[in-house]
Amino acid sequence: MSENIIELINISKDYDGAEALKDVSLTIKKNEFVTLLGPSGCGKTTTLRIIAGFENPTEGTILFEGQNINSLPPYKRKVNTVFQRYALFTHMNVFENVAFGLRIKKFDNKTIKEKVSNVLHMVNLSGYEKRSVDSLSGGQQQRVAIARALVNEPQVLLLDEPLAALDLKLRKEMQIELKQMQKRLGITFVYVTHDQEEALTMSDTIVVMRDGSIQQIGTPVEIYNEPKNAFVADFIGESNIIDGTMLRDYLVRFAGHDFECVDKGFGENKEVDVVVRPEDIKITREEDGMLKGVIKSVTFKGVHYEMIAEANGVQWIIHSTAMSPVDSRVGLCIHPNDIQIMEKVVSE
Repeated sequence: MSENIIELINISKDYDGAEALKDVSLTIKKNEFVTLLGPSGCGKTTTLRIIAGFENPTEGTILFEGQNINSLPPYKRKVNTVFQRYALFTHMNVFENVAFGLRIKKFDNKTIKEKVSNVLHMVNLSGYEKRSVDSLSGGQQQRVAIARALVNEPQVLLLDEPLAALDLKLRKEMQIELKQMQKRLGITFVYVTHDQEEALTMSDTIVVMRDGSIQQIGTPVEIYNEPKNAFVADFIGESNIIDGTMLRDYLVRFAGHDFECVDKGFGENKEVDVVVRPEDIKITREEDGMLKGVIKSVTFKGVHYEMIAEANGVQWIIHSTAMSPVDSRVGLCIHPNDIQIMEKVVSE
C-alpha cells in the first residue's frame, strides 16, 4: 500500500486570467506534518482550499489515496479544515460547538457524547463542555476549533494560519502543542503559514512557495542549510547573499577573496549567488581573518548580538554571543561547509 495520501499533479488555478497557482505538483505522505510556507499571495492558501474542495483547479489532478477527487465536494472528502478565524458558534457552548458536525450526520446522543468527550480530552479541554466559547482564551478557542475538526475523524487536518490571532508567547506554546497533538493522533497535518520560525519548529516537510510556484521542498534542516535559490535563503532566516564567481569545483570568489567550498558542478568562471548565514561568520583578530573589516553597528538580540561589519565593500550581518564594539577592526572567517553556492537567477 502506498505511503502517499495526497498527490497534487500539475495543478494550476486562474482567477479571471490571473494565475494563482502555476503547475504545482506535490506529494504528501500519511502521518506527515507538511507546511506550505511563503509570503502573502504566494498560493499557499489556494493550494489548501483546492485540497479541501473549496476551490476547483483550472488544470491538474488531485488524488486522495490514489483516487481522483477533483469532482468530490468538500463534505465528502476525508479532510477537515481549521481556519485563521475559528468561526465558532457563540450561541453554543464548547460541547455543542464540537458536536455540531456529528449532529448534522445524525449520530445518536450516546455516540456524540463519547466522541466529544474523547476529543476534548485530546486537546486538554476536559471539563470545559458547558463553558461559553466567548469566555475562553484565544488558545482555548483554537483548541475547540481543532476538536470540532478532529471529532469527524478526518484522515487529513488542514490548518490555515490558525495561530495568527494569538500573542507571541501563546503562539510558541501552541506550536509545540500542535506538533505533539499531530504525533499523538497519527494523522496528516497540512499547515499554512508565512512565519518561518513556525514552519521550522513544527514541520516534517516544508514547501516554500512564491508567486504560485513551489521553490523548494525539504526537511527544515535541508531548507535552512541547503536553500535552492536566493529567495528561499532570504525568506528562511537571515542571510548574507553575495554575488560570486565559481572559479572551478570547490573554489569560489566573492568579496574580493577566493574561498574553498564544498560545491561542484557549476563549471568554471560561472556567475553564482553565494549564501552565508550570519551565525556562520566567525570574528577573529584582524590579522587572522580571511576578510578584514570594521564593525559598523551592534544590536543586542537577547540570545546573541547582531553586528554589521563592512569588509571588502560588503555589509556583513553577523550573529555571535561575543560582542565586538562599534569601530573595532576585525577579521572575518568562513568555513568551506558554511558557504552555499546557488545558480544565479536572472530577473525577467
